[in-house]
Amino acid sequence: MDFFLSSMEKGGIFMWPILVCAVFGVAITAERLFYIMFRANIDGTAFMAQVQKLIMANNIDRAIKLCNAEPNRALPRVLKAGLTRANQKGSDVQNAIEETVLEVYPQLNKRTGYLPMLANVATLVGLLGTIQGLIQAFEAVAHASAETKGALLAAGISTAMFTTAAGLIVAIPLLVLHSIVQARTVKIMDEVDQFSLKTINLLGARNRGTLTDDSAASG
Repeated sequence: MDFFLSSMEKGGIFMWPILVCAVFGVAITAERLFYIMFRANIDGTAFMAQVQKLIMANNIDRAIKLCNAEPNRALPRVLKAGLTRANQKGSDVQNAIEETVLEVYPQLNKRTGYLPMLANVATLVGLLGTIQGLIQAFEAVAHASAETKGALLAAGISTAMFTTAAGLIVAIPLLVLHSIVQARTVKIMDEVDQFSLKTINLLGARNRGTLTDDSAASG
């Protein structure tokens, strides 16, 4: 704690915006990881296998109830939109699924874009602090008396180094965390795309009366 307070003091005023970036970045990352991993995520392959089995058995109501059991998960929400229109024409099923996808995807990506922005801001503020520290150092060399020149020069260089380090210490983890969040989000979106298309094909084959094990496998 003492080292933290000492670093904040030595780095000067620009350490505070960097600290703000760190706090917001950690808060956003924690919220996004919780939402993506524990609320929106589901074992897509296993869930789709259950839905497919129910569609094959022409038990659409049971499939809808299965989706209702997971109301916060991305994939069940999207599949439910198609299943509730199972007896309508294919274009209606597809439109319902696409409409729900347009609702789900922004929720998956919500606030994620702030992470690289905060990383960039932390880096740039650290650079600004570095410039301020160098200006102080040059001012000391140019105008300070011989007695105070050494101390002012050291203080200026210290400010420059601390703000540079702080900016990078915040920015690097935020970029790594952004990559992790983004990778998990893309995984969910890919499963939604894959299994929603499979559901459209299964329901289309069901309505045409051509639903077989072979069509389900190809779908």
